Amino acid sequence: MTIDLNELSQLAPIFRELFKGYHVSHRDAELYSQLSNQQDQYRALFKALGFELVCDSRGFYYFVPEQMGAQVNKTAQRLALFTFIIVEHLADQGRDPLAVLDGGSLGRDELPPLLEKYRDLFLQAEVQTQDELEEKVMRRLTQLGFASEDNGIYRFLPPMHRFLDVCLSVQQDRDLAASLHSALPLPTPQLLDDDSGEEIIAIDNPEEETEEQAMARAIAEEQELDA
Repeated sequence: MTIDLNELSQLAPIFRELFKGYHVSHRDAELYSQLSNQQDQYRALFKALGFELVCDSRGFYYFVPEQMGAQVNKTAQRLALFTFIIVEHLADQGRDPLAVLDGGSLGRDELPPLLEKYRDLFLQAEVQTQDELEEKVMRRLTQLGFASEDNGIYRFLPPMHRFLDVCLSVQQDRDLAASLHSALPLPTPQLLDDDSGEEIIAIDNPEEETEEQAMARAIAEEQELDA
């Protein structure tokens, strides 16, 4: 495939956001439109440079991590655990978790009772206060494109399906185990020890290469391919 860099007018901001682990969705209208219109070119370019661009049919784009170990990093675990808690909490209230987490919203005033109800689980995530819940969970959700925040209202965006898929898979396993009267333990997801300090889903090796250097390398290598 011949890649015309002139057509990739949003290459720099798209690469910058994806590089740091952000999920581009409809909310990012200009970037999302560019990715949708030039999807094949972007995928080919990023693949040639060692990055896998995932184009989820539910309306979002993201980079697959450079390394996928058996143990995901602590931030990813924390957000997955929070999603699991929200699903359980909404179901207990008779609310449809999918309706809320797929474009719905959660008020900031709902966080204190949520923290109290699931205190033991939040302790696994090193979250003990509302400030920590907002800093370690809600702020990370907004920074990475899983949610937006406006006047104390958190609205969930399509990328939340990544965590919802995990939760639904766990629930299906539980239902199957129950139907078979299995003694197989299927506990709530547990956080593993992880002192790496790595960011969620981000291809981020700052000591080796900054995003600006990576961007410059991407352009240079593509130009060499066309030469």
